[in-house]
Amino acid sequence: MLNNFISPGDRVELTAVDRKLNGSDKNDNSKFYETKIVDIVSEDSIEVQMPIEQTKLILLPVDAEFNMIVYTGAGLYQCFVRVVDRYKSNNIYVLVLELTSNLRKYQRREYYRFSCALEMCSRNLVEEEVNAVANKSPLYLQPNLPIKRSVIVDISGGGLRFMSNQKYEPGSMLYISYNLLIGGERKKYELIGKVLLVKELENRAGTYEHRVQYVNMERGAREEIIRFIFEEERKNLKR
Repeated sequence: MLNNFISPGDRVELTAVDRKLNGSDKNDNSKFYETKIVDIVSEDSIEVQMPIEQTKLILLPVDAEFNMIVYTGAGLYQCFVRVVDRYKSNNIYVLVLELTSNLRKYQRREYYRFSCALEMCSRNLVEEEVNAVANKSPLYLQPNLPIKRSVIVDISGGGLRFMSNQKYEPGSMLYISYNLLIGGERKKYELIGKVLLVKELENRAGTYEHRVQYVNMERGAREEIIRFIFEEERKNLKR
């Protein structure tokens, strides 16, 4: 039964299957929406809250199809869904999603998010750096440019989420640096990330949450970050 695997309150990410929903850039298929489950309606349909971005409701169209990932206490689950209805119920704006594939355990390690509190430095890439990233050319970071300090609140092999009093625009490219303790050794990572989502915290005016996806990341660095996550998870289990 569906409610043996997912439950009301579980966090959900919806990624558009139809690229027309992702904007005019045909190469950008990373647009996603965050929400949570309201109710399990039947064995093949659920209710979720309508996504909100920067205090605005996102009215996802009926018949639109999405890849859905559900974050549960037992791990991640994935399936494809279609929007079949949307309405307001008990002062909550709701989407009804029909499952169009079987719900399955999601095994992609790079997307497992680890909650943390890590110091981070960042800045916008300058034009020459952006062009180098777009062309996948060798990237020479310009030194001595101003950077902003912020805090990473969750990290994965695919990206990270951080809080900052600096607001970066969605779609902007960032230089990101932080340190991780892996195998007893501290290592500095200097990476490039694309801002996917930005929202101001409701209870902390002037503080912004950013969701970032790594760009042109070397496989070795990704594997090291995943190793860090699993080492930290093992430490937590032993406590």
